[in-house]
Amino acid sequence: MILKHAFLTAIAATALVGAVACSESPTEVAASAQSASTQIDDTVVLGSVKAALIADPVTQARQIDVEVDHGIVQLNGFVDSEAEKSQAAALATAVEGVLEVRNNLAVNTGSETLAEKIDDSVLTAKVKAALIENPDTKAHEINVETLEGVVQLSGFVDDLAAKEAATAVAKSVEGVKEVNNEINLKTTS
Repeated sequence: MILKHAFLTAIAATALVGAVACSESPTEVAASAQSASTQIDDTVVLGSVKAALIADPVTQARQIDVEVDHGIVQLNGFVDSEAEKSQAAALATAVEGVLEVRNNLAVNTGSETLAEKIDDSVLTAKVKAALIENPDTKAHEINVETLEGVVQLSGFVDDLAAKEAATAVAKSVEGVKEVNNEINLKTTS
């Protein structure tokens, strides 16, 4: 079954390259192939980092959001200790294909009550909805995490204007105490 899936994937990829080649110049074809290769490589790196986090007894993978752009790994979210934050970075760094790790993990120093967790979930949803509604932000590129009213934005966006717009949108949501913008600009190549 796996062999059949791999064979069908190879056929689909060949057809896609052929279709692209018919409609683009040789330079555009090379750029498209490199872009597709980068996306596949980033997907492999993403899966490998997540698998390493899941397999490790120190890190709680469900608390850690992982983003990858051109081999640059971004770790985002809130963890329970400095040891977990350090271990997550070490695991990500050890993955083949990782060029750089940007450790944006924040250590949760307090004990959040159930009501606060619910409030944070509501704030996260409100910020995500506001990002979706705003024409200057691509909400699918931006991750939102909230802890005790502090919103952490992360991900990779096209330009500085999009990053700044995301901050402004998050700050405008009622109930947000602070915004930490850990968004990075996409690497172009």
